[in-house]
Amino acid sequence: MRDPLKAAATAADISAAVRAGSVTARAVVEAALARIERANPTVNAFTAVAADRALERADGIDAARRAGAGLGELAGVPFGVKAMIDVAGLTTTGGSALFRDAPVATQDAAVVRKLEAAGAVCVGAQNMDELGMGGTTDNACFGPTRNPHDRSRTPGGSSGGSAAAVAAGMVPLSIGSDGLGSVRLPASLCGVFGLRPTRGVIDDDGVLSAGSTLATLGPLARSSADIALCHRLIATPPAASTETTPDDGKIRVATVGGYFREALGDEAARALQRVVDALDIVREVEFPDARRAKAAAILVNAAESATGRIDALRMRLDRFDPATRERFLAHALLPAQWYLAAQRFRRWHAERMGRLFDDVDVLIVPATPCAAPQTGAQTLRIGSADLPTGPALGWFTQPIAGTGCPALTVPIAHPGRLPIGVQLVARRHRDDLLFRVAAELEALGVAQAPVAVESARADTSAAAHAVPRM
Repeated sequence: MRDPLKAAATAADISAAVRAGSVTARAVVEAALARIERANPTVNAFTAVAADRALERADGIDAARRAGAGLGELAGVPFGVKAMIDVAGLTTTGGSALFRDAPVATQDAAVVRKLEAAGAVCVGAQNMDELGMGGTTDNACFGPTRNPHDRSRTPGGSSGGSAAAVAAGMVPLSIGSDGLGSVRLPASLCGVFGLRPTRGVIDDDGVLSAGSTLATLGPLARSSADIALCHRLIATPPAASTETTPDDGKIRVATVGGYFREALGDEAARALQRVVDALDIVREVEFPDARRAKAAAILVNAAESATGRIDALRMRLDRFDPATRERFLAHALLPAQWYLAAQRFRRWHAERMGRLFDDVDVLIVPATPCAAPQTGAQTLRIGSADLPTGPALGWFTQPIAGTGCPALTVPIAHPGRLPIGVQLVARRHRDDLLFRVAAELEALGVAQAPVAVESARADTSAAAHAVPRM
């Protein structure tokens, strides 16, 4: 077991130690708050830290243990949430100046309540692209989040703060949201595990812009076991499936050709090949209508992003980030027929995806075309074209977004190189297969979430630093 007070500790490490009484929840939370205080001024992963709330919660866990009460499966585990998720006592900003001065939330979002019911401790809100509209977390209101592995580079987005916080060892667990790739993309660039679960199994009560037919909340963590545990605790209905794997119990894995072999940079190609070699994959299949799937998902996401924003666009246009303002205006004017056509395509495409999974269980595809580009880079070369960086980074996540299928980004070990991941994709409600394949890759030494070098060097004991109280 890793030291539960160190940056590399997983949620499982921490919970086991707290439940055993070898470390207090307060010590764990103080250590996390100290790491946030030390690293956040340069990484900018958190936009608000709820120190007093977190310490009070930790003290309650310790008191329960002393009284002999049973502790939850995430006892003492610090976590953060994307700034669009309600945390009682904090303002839910959505990364936008529109809401920066809004009243604080009066109750926690459902996902926060579920995690804390299992013993976890929420320590704050994490940076994001404004209202989830972007792929770099280069936020005009709260400043850009930096990639902890190279602070001149982007962490990706829109859940960039959530991924960076885990990669920097500030917390072992974060909750982000994924529309077109907003969990999977930053997970790849920051070198952590990031899950887009089966669409519809995570309650979005208490989430800004809830009600999307495309987006879903999803966890980011340092191990597949932590992802699986978190998923089990927050998914409703239960993630267990009555479907079975083939008679021999072997998971059938295949790579995907065509679209998913285009725009593949050297780093992404190396990561993919490592998985192919490790799992001895010999089969390649074709993803049905990848380009139309991508277009439909982008259109649905665009139209739904403008929902509820019309009055603000009319009356408070100056409060929007200039980088996203014109996009929101355009999204608000999309013809309804386009949106309806995209939704019809999604229903047809879901049926095609179901047939694809009749004789394969898990697909292996790239997560991002390349490792993290420089912060502020306006374009990214994809094939022979220079495309806007955010959308280009989502080249491989976008076609999957509208399917409802679960997809897990797995960080591939590349010692001495910037992180990059691959995606594992399964049919709806078979998230469990993703966890099994990811665990096998970890056991083989192929998948690994490295702690950012500076975080590892600077790691100290829990009581070494004080933190500002909120």
